[in-house]
Amino acid sequence: MNIQCKKRKGLALTAVAVFASFVIFGGCSMGTAADNTVGGLKPAQSVDVSGLSEARNTPVVRAAKAVGPAVVGITNKAVARDWFNNPVETEGVGSGVIFRSDGYIVTNNHVISGAKEIIVSLSDGRSLKGKLIGQDEFTDLAVVKVDENNLPTATFGNSDTVVVGEPAIAIGNPLGLEFQGSVTVGVISALNRTLDLSDKRVKLLQTDAAISPGNSGGALVNADGEVIGINSAKVSAAAVEGMGFSIPINTVQTIVNELIEKGYVARPYLGVSVFDPMTAARYGYQLNIDKGVYIFRLTLDGPCGKAGFQRGDIILAIDGEEVNSVADLRNKIASYKVGDKVTVTYDRNDTKHKAEVTLEEMPQEDR
Repeated sequence: MNIQCKKRKGLALTAVAVFASFVIFGGCSMGTAADNTVGGLKPAQSVDVSGLSEARNTPVVRAAKAVGPAVVGITNKAVARDWFNNPVETEGVGSGVIFRSDGYIVTNNHVISGAKEIIVSLSDGRSLKGKLIGQDEFTDLAVVKVDENNLPTATFGNSDTVVVGEPAIAIGNPLGLEFQGSVTVGVISALNRTLDLSDKRVKLLQTDAAISPGNSGGALVNADGEVIGINSAKVSAAAVEGMGFSIPINTVQTIVNELIEKGYVARPYLGVSVFDPMTAARYGYQLNIDKGVYIFRLTLDGPCGKAGFQRGDIILAIDGEEVNSVADLRNKIASYKVGDKVTVTYDRNDTKHKAEVTLEEMPQEDR
């Protein structure tokens, strides 16, 4: 097998620019912060729907009333550097959903990433300091807690029963707190969509309900008033409309439970860093292999190191299932548990080999 891995200049910036123009996180509406105090906002409007006619009191109205009070604004106060390397305080706003009355809130990891301070804006107008409980970059989820009890909570549904074409209601804070608690309506456009985000491939619900910057971390709700997803990303490109994506709530529940328990998600790993041709190109390298992923770095006392793997080996399959990209390998390993044994098929100097590898917990610095 002919392997060439050489540096090729001037490619990474273009790849990133094209990616950024196509898929963006619904994320934070960014601004500049000048005030560190925790104040309050005007409470979201509460409307008595008991007097509405049957025609007006639709499932959307009832769902918004049921879930809306549990949707919060999350302000991320961070410190960045300007062109002269001077520290500048910045502020971004996203959304979150209260799922426990004692102050636990789920949001997106990218909403709180790098935060020096987190402010949670409740639907009743109060603003409270938030504490980061745990975050998971792989699924783009995080849990924040406020020191308050008897808060309104959202009911989680079952995303495994979601069907294409059913109503989907997005509730969040598009473009910031000025539009807190905005409701947009669409349908479930597709299930099990995958977006290639770096070397991660996450299965998502697709909806045409409008999702804008600031909506990230907000709720995607069904017509029964149950949260079926946490809004996370949208496609942003010329001539593209109505392509938003939400993390299925069944995935969310598994992750948040572990984040509350441990502060992180324990994941198995092989102890190797790998390239496929496309990933190598992002970093300015040219990699000529037809199959598999190329090991360019490994931890000697990690699972593959202990099994005798070497730099330059090419992983071809895990338990007989081919892997031809970084995402293939990562998602395959993510389907196992720490302590599981897997059979790894690999190529070394044009000769195939197999080795049994015991998966270990990924060190925190590698997550």
